[in-house]
Amino acid sequence: MRNVKQMAARRIRHVASSAPAGAARRAAGQATAALAALTVKRTLDLLLGSALLLLTAPALAVAAACLTVRSPRGPGGVVRRETRVGLGGRPFELRSLATRRCRFDLLSRLPHVVRGELSMVGPPPLTPDEAALLGAAASRWRHTVRPGLTGLAQVRARSRMPWDEPALLDAHYTEHHGAGLDLAILAQSVRIPLRTGLSALRLPGKAHLSDTDHRLPGYSKAE
Repeated sequence: MRNVKQMAARRIRHVASSAPAGAARRAAGQATAALAALTVKRTLDLLLGSALLLLTAPALAVAAACLTVRSPRGPGGVVRRETRVGLGGRPFELRSLATRRCRFDLLSRLPHVVRGELSMVGPPPLTPDEAALLGAAASRWRHTVRPGLTGLAQVRARSRMPWDEPALLDAHYTEHHGAGLDLAILAQSVRIPLRTGLSALRLPGKAHLSDTDHRLPGYSKAE
């Protein structure tokens, strides 16, 4: 009986002594996984952001020149400057072209992606006033990721489902973000404007069809 008690005591001491080490290992593993995910996300931002910036630079330059000619306020009037809250709650000056044509305003923010102030995918960047309205819990999780050019809430903007509220979608993205989800959101962000543009180019159908176009052979009004 005494041996059993001694063995139980040794077992308890062993578990107690190994618990902090196990918790430390788990914390270290979680930190390593978070760092790896952040590194993959940042690498994706650098690659895609730099490639898109090189591809769209000529179009952005032309758009800026056209806006400069049309703007009575001079060259500075073509660029919109706004203070937004970024990673860790740090404010930064967001610069974008003052136009929504062809999404030039979003594309002109690509330098922020390359510099690390924005991500390709993430919650929308908030103004300091908007960030101040968030609760403490929402502020904590929102400040753990960079704001993005596009995000889960943006691609689901037309959904009327109750679980597709922008705040819930931003929280879901922050908790589950990764390279796979980012690529899916980017693909959806490209597909939606393309589908909208193609549907606008389609020839009207039923609006130009008369009633006789649908009548079967041998049809008569008397029948």
